[in-house]
Amino acid sequence: MTIESMNQAVGEQSAGDRRLPTPSRRGFLQGTLAAAAGVTLISKAAPVRAQTAAAPEHHRAIIIGSGFGGGVTANRLAQAGIETLVIERGIWWKTGPNAETFSHAANPDKRSSWLSNTTTSGVPAVFDKYTGIIERVKGNGIDIMCAAAVGGGSLNYHGMTIQPSEANFTRDIPGIDYGPMNSIYYPRVAQVLQPNVLPDDLWKNDAYQSSRVVAQAITDAGYQPWKIPLPIDWNFARMELNGKAKPAYTNSDIVYGVNNGGKRTVDVTWLKSAMDTGKCAVVTQHIVRDISRTKDGKWLVKADRIDTAGNVQENKQFIADALFLGAGSAGTTRLLVKAKNKNLISNLPDAVGKNWGTNGDRIYLVHEALGKDWGQQGGPANIGVKFWDDPAGPFTIVHGTVNILVPTGMATIIGYGSVKPLGSFKYDSGQDDAIVQWSDSYDSDLVTRIRTQVDKIFNNKPGAAVIDENATDNVTWHALGGATMGAVCDYFGRVQGQKGLYVIDGSFIPGSTGACNPSFTIAALAERSMDDILKKDVGSVF
Repeated sequence: MTIESMNQAVGEQSAGDRRLPTPSRRGFLQGTLAAAAGVTLISKAAPVRAQTAAAPEHHRAIIIGSGFGGGVTANRLAQAGIETLVIERGIWWKTGPNAETFSHAANPDKRSSWLSNTTTSGVPAVFDKYTGIIERVKGNGIDIMCAAAVGGGSLNYHGMTIQPSEANFTRDIPGIDYGPMNSIYYPRVAQVLQPNVLPDDLWKNDAYQSSRVVAQAITDAGYQPWKIPLPIDWNFARMELNGKAKPAYTNSDIVYGVNNGGKRTVDVTWLKSAMDTGKCAVVTQHIVRDISRTKDGKWLVKADRIDTAGNVQENKQFIADALFLGAGSAGTTRLLVKAKNKNLISNLPDAVGKNWGTNGDRIYLVHEALGKDWGQQGGPANIGVKFWDDPAGPFTIVHGTVNILVPTGMATIIGYGSVKPLGSFKYDSGQDDAIVQWSDSYDSDLVTRIRTQVDKIFNNKPGAAVIDENATDNVTWHALGGATMGAVCDYFGRVQGQKGLYVIDGSFIPGSTGACNPSFTIAALAERSMDDILKKDVGSVF
């Protein structure tokens, strides 16, 4: 099947499975957080098999997952003229002014959750299973929150586009020269995302009162508030304030995605550019179950095509000359751990499934900073404070805006920072899945340092209170590691001893990204890797 015919077929499928994305966040409702990339694998396989797999489709390059790493890779391959297939488990989400594409935070429905009868966090709700946007991957000691959509976590993350300092980058990602990252790869990604801070006219608007409250609390504690760059066209927020669009940004109804569009997500940037070449196709609602190596050195991908209720419609197989794993830390790592334990790929490195971390994620509910109400909580997360020179390790504190908290007099404060990558994945043959293993002791020092500063800034007035959400519901939105550089891969994502197999997502990074949201670094590292892979591997490996 040609790319052209595949794109035509995709266009003839359901409204959620289409070729033409149009301008379109991730969230925690009781304590919103900003994430990671999309995942193209789920823990629980649907029990019904529709039919025996047809003959495998062959493609020169296949990418599993369409988040930051997958999107960048698809664009680079397609621009180089390489026929590429992107396999994504989620659906296309078309947005635009006054669209009703995504579930609303205050009244979540089936669109909020990936093949679950309930919401994954926040406001509880019960509904039919659907290929919604967020999956909660259960673990031992921590759960991982993952996006499931074309564009991955770029759809529902806040969008914090933060570049780490040289010292903090080198601390967390040793072995990669910061110089080219700073001069070439971060700027290259920034050209696409066009990050910019909240403009003054919006900053002064009543809709963004909580941001000003946070900035004042930071100042009163003796620190310097810092406006966070975001990949947002702020004219969309102005449209809302002018009554031309329903509120989304200005009331932070963004935890499941921004209905009005205006965010430069992966689907409308890198993936669109890739598909416009005619060399790249995206198939949606395909859950990858296993990957293996064939006798002739190719890569076999086994996947199930599902309907929006999760029922298997077809068992499919794909053959690739080169296979790029971009299913996010949870998805990519689980595929590799399964492949190693089931001997589907021989001689995988022993470090597969190790060197995993949470990027130091911590979520707090804070009541009445400065002894008064927060007011309206316009978003996305746009104000914070850096503790990047802490000798014990850098961390960042930001205000994660959430609209459902406005009536409660509460707001969400998020902390993240450098953490040792001591987590791992363990294969469970009964579930045919790999389960993340984590202990509170792995990040206890960082948690103590973040909490000390959160209390100093926000918990110092009558009526104020701080609640640690992770103490009772431990999750991370920024899973990193499991197939890391220098242990599983070389420093450009080539899996050691496995010709034609690459890791191009957060699995590649050992646990932290210098006290920054990982998305910017994941995309920049993918650009760096693709420069080397296109130069050295095209024509010899694939």
